[in-house]
Amino acid sequence: MDLAVHVEDLVKIYDGKVKALDGVSLSVEPGKSFALLGPNGAGKTTFMRILTTQIRPTSGRASVFGFDVVHEGDKVRRLISYVPQEMSVWTDISGYENLLIYSKIFGVPKDKRERIIDEVLEQMGLTDVKNDLVRTYSGGMIRRLEIACAMLIKPRIMFLDEPTIGLDPGARKSVWERLNVFKREYGVTIFFNTHYMDEADLYSDEIAIINRGKIVARGTAEELKRSLGGEMIILELKRTDIKQEIIQELRNTDFVLNVFKEGRGLSILVKDAERALPPLIDLMKNWNISTERISISKPTLDDVFLKYAGERLEGKERIGEIMHMRRMIKGG
Repeated sequence: MDLAVHVEDLVKIYDGKVKALDGVSLSVEPGKSFALLGPNGAGKTTFMRILTTQIRPTSGRASVFGFDVVHEGDKVRRLISYVPQEMSVWTDISGYENLLIYSKIFGVPKDKRERIIDEVLEQMGLTDVKNDLVRTYSGGMIRRLEIACAMLIKPRIMFLDEPTIGLDPGARKSVWERLNVFKREYGVTIFFNTHYMDEADLYSDEIAIINRGKIVARGTAEELKRSLGGEMIILELKRTDIKQEIIQELRNTDFVLNVFKEGRGLSILVKDAERALPPLIDLMKNWNISTERISISKPTLDDVFLKYAGERLEGKERIGEIMHMRRMIKGG
């Protein structure tokens, strides 16, 4: 059976100097949900646009269900759907009219359009509002309509670039519940980017973390969390100006596996939190470092991302930027 996605040593260089992808290799099995995580500028969208035949790689190979994305792009496009970050529906017409236009663009046979449009409206919970103008829809409803448009051709693989960005938790859950029903019913592969760690944790079968154009970690959410080992002690400090020498000394301590510093937060990965906490508190006192709160937890996907990407996956500025753009488009 052909892999849904197979990539070997993929490189993309912009303007002869900016290396967006730097030797990416990975494969995705059919029928799986695959999450690609990375900081802004890590190469996620570039990678997705190569797989969806929008841009060409500088070197390397990529195929979708055995078809080369460069040399057999027309065959690839018959198998895929793509939902971009940017708004991809018209807001001055109804949801039904959007779906009718896309069904014609996608070449859905005339005698099957009504049935297929009704199916995807039902699948995304939009039947009752199909004749309403899209500008009256909520953000979650608009995103569900965009995904409904991508469902029209029953693709073998759906590429979703930030499918629930800016939506409230309830709307995000609704989108994913309906996507998972579609996935199970038709055996669709879902390849998605997200800024939401809980989304990757809950809805992906496998995750890859990309940083500076390279895949730096890969596995299921549980495998990645177990790869850190131990437990996390989180110290909320009263001050932010802790010296780098102290952080390095902590890293060299025999009971500490790693240390991450963010603002007033100091996350310390240890083998055994119960044993590590007393000597850790003693060290803080010796260094005159005051803490406001101490907590202990098992490693999370956020901690995994912090280790492999060097920062937490917040993306608030990017989310705000995209949502502002979508509101402007919706408002005409």
